[in-house]
Amino acid sequence: MTTPAVTDVAIIGAGPIGLFAVFQCGMLGFRTHVIDVLDAPGGQCTALYPEKPIYDIPGYPAISGSELIDKLLEQAAPFAPTFHLGHPVLKMEPLGPGPNGVNRGWQLELAGGTKIAARAVIIAGGTGAFGPVRLPLPNVAEFEGKSLFYLVRRKSDLAGKRVVIAGGGDSAVDWALALAGIASKIYVVHRRDKFRAAPESVRKMHELVTAGVIDMVVPYQMSGLVGANGHLTEAKVATLDGAEKSIPADVVLAFFGLVNNLGPIADWGLTLDQSHIVVRPDTCATNLPGVFAAGDIATYPNKLKLILSGFAEVAQAAHAIHPIIHPDKALHFEYSTSKGKPGA
Repeated sequence: MTTPAVTDVAIIGAGPIGLFAVFQCGMLGFRTHVIDVLDAPGGQCTALYPEKPIYDIPGYPAISGSELIDKLLEQAAPFAPTFHLGHPVLKMEPLGPGPNGVNRGWQLELAGGTKIAARAVIIAGGTGAFGPVRLPLPNVAEFEGKSLFYLVRRKSDLAGKRVVIAGGGDSAVDWALALAGIASKIYVVHRRDKFRAAPESVRKMHELVTAGVIDMVVPYQMSGLVGANGHLTEAKVATLDGAEKSIPADVVLAFFGLVNNLGPIADWGLTLDQSHIVVRPDTCATNLPGVFAAGDIATYPNKLKLILSGFAEVAQAAHAIHPIIHPDKALHFEYSTSKGKPGA
């Protein structure tokens, strides 16, 4: 039997709202474990628009998705959260009543068998559990996470690599631009010569094609992966007519979009409204004791789906969790300017 890891707060979702929840919980002295189905923190900021500017983050006239996640990770780091990445939560069950008859918290079971016992839970899963559309080839599992990736955490990881980018949307075009001058060679594979990306980004990509920085491989689609022990040596591509050729490759980045749904969350007994979790606007509490939701997955009257709204919501949730963690200790609110933070 697996012995559960024990923590104060389990945070489901490692996007910007989940990462800021680590900070808010940490400022109140709570230990946190963070779980996400993706294999890198950042949620949609990392997976969908890492290089695109975000204009409505207070204090930043413009900041890219990847830069925002880097800042949030830096802000959360002093509180030493434990991350469980690439492992969705499959079950959430009550731990049962304590001596006072109040539920002692919740046990979360992750894919892979890890169990986490938490006094409280914050669900910050964006629009639900979402994951990448996998490359539809028979041997992808051999290469996934080693030389085949569906998102990129650090551009520097691809320095000097021969990179094949498959896809025709914003993520594919953005990463083709971002890796110019970093990767030793960039190939963009798409089944047609029209891209579903921002016109200005497509224009810049074609300029790099003309300059010989990027090789455009159209109209082709991925047809095979060649290598050993998870490490690629070449990617095979084919036209719709079956004409095939090989591309020398160290890494394949596949950007075919994301699939999202509530998944197991829908079976946990939460009150839902059109695939969103209904919460109290003053505390972000759900109908389940000790379970809170924040960010795009949470709903209440006049909800604004903005990152900054989610930041405020996890602050409310963290403060509402305090009497659960410390039932006999009054919380005296202090501003961070006066309270400081660990190590400051």
